[in-house]
Amino acid sequence: MKVSIFDVAKKSGLSVVTVSRVLNGAESVREKNRQKVLDAIKELDYRPNAAARSLARGKTGIVGIIVTTLQDSFFDAVVKELNEVLALHGYFLAVSVSTGIGSDEAHYLIQEDRVDGLILLSPMEEDNYIVELKKRSIPYVLIDNQKPENDAFSVTIDNYKGGYAATKHLLDLGHTKIAHLSGHNMFRSTRERRSGFLQALEDKNLAPFEMITGEFEIDFGYDTCCRWLREGKLPSAVFAGDDNIALGVVNALMEEGIRVPEQVAIVGYDDQHISSKLHPYLTTVRQPADRIGLAAADMLLKRMDGTMKRGGNVRIDPELIVRESTVHSPEDTSGS
Repeated sequence: MKVSIFDVAKKSGLSVVTVSRVLNGAESVREKNRQKVLDAIKELDYRPNAAARSLARGKTGIVGIIVTTLQDSFFDAVVKELNEVLALHGYFLAVSVSTGIGSDEAHYLIQEDRVDGLILLSPMEEDNYIVELKKRSIPYVLIDNQKPENDAFSVTIDNYKGGYAATKHLLDLGHTKIAHLSGHNMFRSTRERRSGFLQALEDKNLAPFEMITGEFEIDFGYDTCCRWLREGKLPSAVFAGDDNIALGVVNALMEEGIRVPEQVAIVGYDDQHISSKLHPYLTTVRQPADRIGLAAADMLLKRMDGTMKRGGNVRIDPELIVRESTVHSPEDTSGS
């Protein structure tokens, strides 16, 4: 029969409360009584229940992360880095895929106070999350949040710099008819990448060939390029808001025998896993998932242990990765 805390109390001749204080390292217990409890524990071979001890200390040993999808290799890489860093500090990472705070998954993590801290990765309805987390005093960190006013306790990517760098690369190659296909305007990253794109063109006194908003999907890039082909007008280059859109454009061009990058150059965004696996290897803007995950984990750990009380935003620069879709090379320039 498993030994319980009540057996230890009985053996030591002390109360359950005193035994619990000893188990949790309280300094208020007299040394004589502490020794009695330790002797009883040793004699009975008592092993405290880890879950019960966590509950008694008000800690779960669990950090939650809420993402909108796992069908994204960038998100996967960030989650992987977070998991590894938090594990080194004794935390288990609980992943929830949720589209909003009203979902069952988000409700499970937040409403029931099952986590010591929470990370929101590219959240929607972030205001609602923040209100609820503050109400329940749950430390949190946002990654790639949508509203600048919520930048306290956040890790963001400088998407303006990414959009500017992608467009400047195409301009430096001599392109003047550059189109931009972006995701939904609800995403801060969409708006910032577009601003960088427009600024780079403005610096050269150029106007966009076309700017279109759609989904971060292959079909959006493919359908848009098919329309250009039907209308008999093509840009000389395309800056796509993510790699999926870019791959859709490449597919449509290749079906018509149009060479990339000789006739149309393409730049994507994110450096998804597939971007360096299919020819032509895709020039793209890499978001450093390792640095993002490490910065977010470090910030959350400091919030949970009380060493970070004032808000602070970590802004991380992306990196242009040049491959075959803009600069033709017979060699493997995948960068991987």
